[in-house]
Amino acid sequence: MEKTYQIITDATADLNAELMKESGLEMLPMDVEIEGKRYSYAPVGGDLGEAEFYRALQAGKRASTSQINPLVYESCFERFLKAGMDVLYVCFTSGLSGTIMAAQTCMEELRERYPERKLICVDSLCASAGEGLLARRAAKMQREGHSLEETAAWLEENRLHVCHWFTVDDLQHLRRGGRISAATAIVGTALQVKPILRVDETGHLENVDKVRGRRRALSALVERFDETWAPELDGTVMLGHGACLEDAEFVAGQLRERHPGIEIDIVYMGPIIGAHTGPGTVALLYWGSKR
Repeated sequence: MEKTYQIITDATADLNAELMKESGLEMLPMDVEIEGKRYSYAPVGGDLGEAEFYRALQAGKRASTSQINPLVYESCFERFLKAGMDVLYVCFTSGLSGTIMAAQTCMEELRERYPERKLICVDSLCASAGEGLLARRAAKMQREGHSLEETAAWLEENRLHVCHWFTVDDLQHLRRGGRISAATAIVGTALQVKPILRVDETGHLENVDKVRGRRRALSALVERFDETWAPELDGTVMLGHGACLEDAEFVAGQLRERHPGIEIDIVYMGPIIGAHTGPGTVALLYWGSKR
């Protein structure tokens, strides 16, 4: 069946090239700056790889990100509008970025030029592969024959069922982002205290708990998962990692022991998210009964 609308997400969704191809999604690249040099990042067609990015951070280099340029939105959206297709954009949470406002402004302008076409922007209220889960579900609904409006409405109604639990290994990245104080970072590093964080119901980052030791922190993710996992909604589970595949595999192993047959996709956390969380971050993303 020929597609009548294109689903677009952005580079914060942390979907690799294989998952992008499988889903038929389009991904908007995003910029990351390392020590004054700007790179464009996307799993396909970008000029910065994940491994290269994390090596730079591990070498002590600083990274920062910026919102998507409105011209990037216009170029991408218009390419599909000109081809006679409508557009569904699954956007990074408004709780952590203002990029959605630029997308909505662009869509308003394009509606005037293409009055016969439909453009819908869904605030995912998700981050990293949580946003990826929502975009993948949209693609699945499209394959099943759901209309643009039906898919968008379902996403908005069910987006808070996407759960995000993660822990970081280096507290300094959270400190630089203003998520924790300098004193907390210093004491936490000395005592090997690891935070347990989530994305809350408003799409903001929330520091929920802290534990002593890396393995305990990783196991805490699994415990949170067991409390709310709802495979009857969607059994897709994703693990994101910041250049710490062994730790992600440790979490995956615990999940497989507790839930035989569970299917888990392990992906890199890309530079856009990684610039704020740092190397050693592990994120567990899944569909749950509640956030």
